[in-house]
Amino acid sequence: MKKSILFAVAILSQIAVLQAQQKNFIDQAYIETRASVDTLVVPNRITLGIFISEEDHSRKISVEALELKMGKTLERLDINLAKQLKLTDLSSNFKNYVLRRQDIKKSKSYELEVYDAVTAGRVIAALERAGISNVNLIKTSYAEMDALELQLKTKAIVRAKKQAEAMAEPLGQSVGKALYISDFNSSSSPIYYNRRMKLQMSSMAEEALEETLQIEFEKIKVSASLNVNFALN
Repeated sequence: MKKSILFAVAILSQIAVLQAQQKNFIDQAYIETRASVDTLVVPNRITLGIFISEEDHSRKISVEALELKMGKTLERLDINLAKQLKLTDLSSNFKNYVLRRQDIKKSKSYELEVYDAVTAGRVIAALERAGISNVNLIKTSYAEMDALELQLKTKAIVRAKKQAEAMAEPLGQSVGKALYISDFNSSSSPIYYNRRMKLQMSSMAEEALEETLQIEFEKIKVSASLNVNFALN
């Protein structure tokens, strides 16, 4: 009971403080302005989906053999398998095995994270040469998003003050300290490819494949918006 009373007192105290702050804010002359800034960044986290299956080959090659071939191919491209590659799905076609007495058809799905479009292109070309062509683009994102959002918010607050000063100057007044700042949600979500964009290459000579494979990913738009009330002197 005592704890409940103390909790209620604390809530009432907070409400009283907020009401007092609101009253003080309303009693002052102020100018309200909103500022937005945005930028485009090149994604530096690219997630590729890799699917290997025994059914993809006319002559039976085990998933284990394909997996080993994929691993060696990626290692030759300086891919850190422990850090950048993860298994997302493992399945076996038990239905065919039971009903038709056929061999079990196994498959595996992976997600591979690379850090630039050039490496993504090299991965796709190398896997194609290794007989693994079922590669999909899942999403792109930007690793330093938090730091970038803070930079944009700083620019937005500077812009808001300049706007307020520009509006106050013709009135012969000046802008004082900030009384209230409202931070809107920044727009910075990764770009997901819901249909899993196919990145399959047609068969061609190795040299031609390496030279013609040019990938450009959509840039990510990042924005920040603020509402700021400044005292008007």
